[in-house]
Amino acid sequence: MEQVHLLIKNAKVFNSYLKKFISANVAVKEGKFYYIDRKQDTDFQADNVIDAKGSYMIPGLTDIHMHIESSMTTPGFFGKCAGENGVTTVVSEPHEMANVKGIRGILEMISAAKDAPIDIFYGIPSSVPSTSEKLETTGGVIDCSAMKHLLEEKDVVCVGEIMNYRQIIRENDLEISRFLEYLRKEHPGYVIEGHCPSLLDLDLAKFLYLGINGDHTEHTLEEVKQRIENGMFFEIQDKMLKPEILEYICQNQLYEYCSFVTDDTMADVLYEQGPLNAVVQKAMEMGFPVEQAIYCATYTPCQRMHFYDRGAIAPGKLADFILLENPSLLKPEAVFKNGIQIYAKDEQQLPPPVFRYEFPADFYRSVQIPEVFPKDFQVKVPFQEGHVTVRAIEIHPDRTQTTEKIVEMPVKDGKICWENSGCLLAMVLERHGKNGNIGYGFLTGSCLREGTVATTYFHDHHNLFVAGNCPEDMLLAVKRIQELQGGFLTVKDGEILSELALPVCGLLSEKSIEENGLALKAVRKSLVDLGYVHNNPIMSVGTLGLPVSPALKLTDRGLVDVKKGEIVPLIVSEKRNNISFKIKCDKRY
Repeated sequence: MEQVHLLIKNAKVFNSYLKKFISANVAVKEGKFYYIDRKQDTDFQADNVIDAKGSYMIPGLTDIHMHIESSMTTPGFFGKCAGENGVTTVVSEPHEMANVKGIRGILEMISAAKDAPIDIFYGIPSSVPSTSEKLETTGGVIDCSAMKHLLEEKDVVCVGEIMNYRQIIRENDLEISRFLEYLRKEHPGYVIEGHCPSLLDLDLAKFLYLGINGDHTEHTLEEVKQRIENGMFFEIQDKMLKPEILEYICQNQLYEYCSFVTDDTMADVLYEQGPLNAVVQKAMEMGFPVEQAIYCATYTPCQRMHFYDRGAIAPGKLADFILLENPSLLKPEAVFKNGIQIYAKDEQQLPPPVFRYEFPADFYRSVQIPEVFPKDFQVKVPFQEGHVTVRAIEIHPDRTQTTEKIVEMPVKDGKICWENSGCLLAMVLERHGKNGNIGYGFLTGSCLREGTVATTYFHDHHNLFVAGNCPEDMLLAVKRIQELQGGFLTVKDGEILSELALPVCGLLSEKSIEENGLALKAVRKSLVDLGYVHNNPIMSVGTLGLPVSPALKLTDRGLVDVKKGEIVPLIVSEKRNNISFKIKCDKRY
């Protein structure tokens, strides 16, 4: 009688190749599946026997496009949360940490993941900064030589999302272009992730021609069609769970060419809903066939990332699996990694582990800005009285993309009087200790009606962002962020209403997902109470400085016209003594 580590009896086992459930016993040996016994007549001497009693058994979920930094917690605590929700493998792209600490930040994230209960792999941040140093100041820069170095790291499995998608298809001297040329010669077929919202037709072809053949961003149906028809692997995140998109995939049986991913998922959402399982669950509730949904959360992402050792319950594959009472309800009864149980619903859970990874000392002192004064919260112009028209960032309630809106404001004593304009003052303070830049802008649309918000969780450069209707509150918010060495908070009438401290590089907390989730939930509620109308106000605020996401964004260098890839003046025109002056593009305030 053969000896095995684990025997699971009487399970309904998901067969990834048939895409259906079959009754079977499953033997696990040395952390891998050994035999899937459909006849259920083979005797094994097992160290452990589980009677599944008809429960459903599926492979562990695999999330191939996500960012641990979005959880605002460290890799160990993230891995615990993911594992309890059935996710046993993730590919994280740490470009947030890279923007703050460069290659050191990436290597520290890799090291910090070693004690996680799941497998955490990494993508090479390919766009750090996301655009160029002319448009944004970052703490770190990842050049071609750094990318080559990271290529040799054991836990690095792909090139992370290439975000400067409009620049890269033009003649350029980008570091990523040099790296892609190197890969084509030395590592053909290496997995390269893209980020190309709205790219179509010839521009899309140029992007694919470079070897970038995956995309996860938000699209119209036409954009999805063009991607799949041209051989691009399509990764479906929550905001792409649109009826017309899912219907197109299902009607055309396109399951081989897509997978579910999470991309950016906040701590409060992770705590209350879970990571990838929540996305897959929602897709099934919208009509995506259960078996195909499981397939696109297990097998296809593994194939995409060349993880040929997992993603299916078959001999020789890693014994990563979930036991479920109902396959259409992805709430694990138990989760196994390499044949070892890492979660059981009905067992009393042990006290949460303390992940004691210590980051370098300077990672806890990353908010380095010159002293700020009340005068810094004024927008000055070189004339005393009159009017100006300004570019304002208009926020929309259902997306992170913004539009440009022209607003007229009076000028008095050489300062723009914006307080009664329907706009908030917004500022980005360079916090990496490089130049002390302050970029000024205005917000309108679905933003705060009162109060102040401030954060260092500000994509992708992660400088200190503050916006509000009261300069005194804005000053208080900035100073509090300095004290915390990073965070996300709200202020009103001289009082801090909510805050989440992020002391590791201004991005991460060393507390659990639960603790961070509850703190972030309070920030989210505070934003809503202050008038922020958005389906995801945290992400909306956090991407107001992302200069690769249309259309007008704010960095420490000023306002960025994303389509042009240029800094544009805050002030469009001036009116002095009833005489109007149009501002030339090279003029700054």
